[in-house]
Amino acid sequence: MKRILILWADDASPNLGVRVLGRGTAALALRVWPDAEIVFQNYGHRAPELPFGRLRSLVKERVTGRLGMQRWLAGFDLAIDTRSGDSFADIYGLQRLAVMGAVAELVAQAGVPLALGPQTIGPFTTRRGRMLARASLRRSRVIMARDRQSADYSAGLGHPVDVVTTDVVFALPRPAPGPTRDVILNISGLLWNPNPHVDFREYRNTLARLHDALVADGRTVTLLAHVLEADNADNDVPAIREFALAHAPGAEVLIPAGLDDVRTAVGGASVVIASRMHACLNALSVGTPAVPLAYSRKFEPLLAGLGWNHTVDLRSDPDPVASVLTALADPALASDVDGVVRRAHATLLLAEESLRKMA
Repeated sequence: MKRILILWADDASPNLGVRVLGRGTAALALRVWPDAEIVFQNYGHRAPELPFGRLRSLVKERVTGRLGMQRWLAGFDLAIDTRSGDSFADIYGLQRLAVMGAVAELVAQAGVPLALGPQTIGPFTTRRGRMLARASLRRSRVIMARDRQSADYSAGLGHPVDVVTTDVVFALPRPAPGPTRDVILNISGLLWNPNPHVDFREYRNTLARLHDALVADGRTVTLLAHVLEADNADNDVPAIREFALAHAPGAEVLIPAGLDDVRTAVGGASVVIASRMHACLNALSVGTPAVPLAYSRKFEPLLAGLGWNHTVDLRSDPDPVASVLTALADPALASDVDGVVRRAHATLLLAEESLRKMA
């Protein structure tokens, strides 16, 4: 029986997007090795042998071996590095990139084949970031990109990818739809507060105007959290409660119990409008149209690669509210979903085949 290590995702994170990556990557691996043992390692979900809180801790353990890290890593037959989907970049800081890269290096030094699972690759805006990226790409037996732009970026670093596929959310089973709802609107705690992606004040104003426009059109709006209550400041729950109290006191607030709960909920909606990419992907993967409110380059290339062209970019759109309303009025919003799901399932077969070749 194979033992497979999945890095930087798990099935218990308060961030339901991270749970998607964990469970979806596991589902992809189990297609190839149905009896495999899956072990997750992530922030907040760490074995005592792997001290990745700080880069210095990893270096110290590699020198002393006090915790038995290399012996523990060597007990796996394969490692799949998810990089949290979009953290193979330096937009979240060099420390995060360095720690994740160091763990990948240590896995390779333990003699364990390493695959970079389907993910966004780049951007790397610093010389050190590009150096760290090249090192991780060089150490990877298989490199998977979940969009063509990421594949091009990897090739530009001197390491063409082995496969262009899509997000692992489409490897998850499709649940029965939940209660019927009209518009589900996800508010991101990341963007609600000061952040490096968009002007948080403008984001709050956009949400208020969008909510008012939807209600004026006779739509019923449910507010959805996709990152649950946790110590992390960017969780969605406080942002949603603040928005509801100040602007939508009559709105239903939906705080799911977990990944199954949110997938069931979006399955019963007419449409999902979301700033969290995996809230949109959860919706599309269960057959519900979604309008993403994009804040980074991870959105559009992935979705457009599946034939989904209804993304509104908060960074560049001069009137995102008008663009969302235009998308909602487009008959193709509903009719395009089935094609997206078919293309996603077909392209995941490429990822499956890439893993099979590592056997």
